Amino acid sequence: MNPFSITPRAGLFLLGVTLTFASLAQPQSTNEVHVAPRPDSAPNQIIPSFELDPTLRHIKPLRVDVDLVLVPVTVTDSMNRMVLGLTQPNFRIFENDQEQQIDYFAVEDAPISVGLVLDLSKSMSNKFVTERAAVDEFFGNANSQDDYFVVTFADRPSVRATATQSIDEIQQKLSSDIPDGHTALLDAVYLAMSKMRSARYPRKVLLIISDGGDNHSRYGLKEIKSLAREADVGIYAIGVFDSMLFRSFEEFMGKRWLREITDVTSGHTVSVDNYEKLPRIAASLSREMRSQYVLGYRPRHHAHDGKWRRIKVQVASPGDSDRVQAYYKKGYPAR
Repeated sequence: MNPFSITPRAGLFLLGVTLTFASLAQPQSTNEVHVAPRPDSAPNQIIPSFELDPTLRHIKPLRVDVDLVLVPVTVTDSMNRMVLGLTQPNFRIFENDQEQQIDYFAVEDAPISVGLVLDLSKSMSNKFVTERAAVDEFFGNANSQDDYFVVTFADRPSVRATATQSIDEIQQKLSSDIPDGHTALLDAVYLAMSKMRSARYPRKVLLIISDGGDNHSRYGLKEIKSLAREADVGIYAIGVFDSMLFRSFEEFMGKRWLREITDVTSGHTVSVDNYEKLPRIAASLSREMRSQYVLGYRPRHHAHDGKWRRIKVQVASPGDSDRVQAYYKKGYPAR
């Protein structure tokens, strides 16, 4: 039962969110700030340059036209393990440095719409077998009701699989691939974001597995960051590097680029230099994406002035546990 009075214009969006929460009884989140769009407003074009894919016109940026702002939060410890069992008093939330009263609190573990973005470029040749094992572990920890798709990329990105195919079919497709070519990482993220327009569930996430070295994309980092910052999609990445010294300038920059993309969303990047750890990390992220705390508050100032509202979440460590890290989206435009 939704204990809050929601404005009429919140409409269908909050109804969907409420139904999701009603079926359930954690630095940035495993998902994103959810706010309802104005019914009479058109989605903004987020990427002004290049030829904009028409499908991305349907990915609406976050907007505020509702009394309640919902902020999903993932909480991990120093070993990158999820911290469970927290209660509302463990959390504080701020908007533009002003503390807000938490009016809604829930723990969510529900199906999600997820896209895997897999690097099949030549630089991944010695990592490909482990990458496939990571995919297997990722799906092995998934919810059977998840909606998913797979985008692979080398010189260019391609949608290789959807939820209409079984995990075995996806693995068989990947087993026939031979890593080769350049690395069009940014184009692949762009394609995956456009694919999210047909997502089944309100919670939407991407997982990128790559060495991060882009040398063949037509889209730039600035454009992709702008798209990721406003879209309602959490982006995670596993950066797979031969060593922390890096083999090339592209790989060095790739680590930075992956973090810049994920950190403007509710996700984050995990860097790996030991391939044997990759499947375990993929499994851990799969579980993390699906388990989160959701905080809700009514902003004290409701002006629809288009300005960016900064969000900050503080989490108190339970008992004598290690220092914790919270993942959540860092703000939203008040439109």
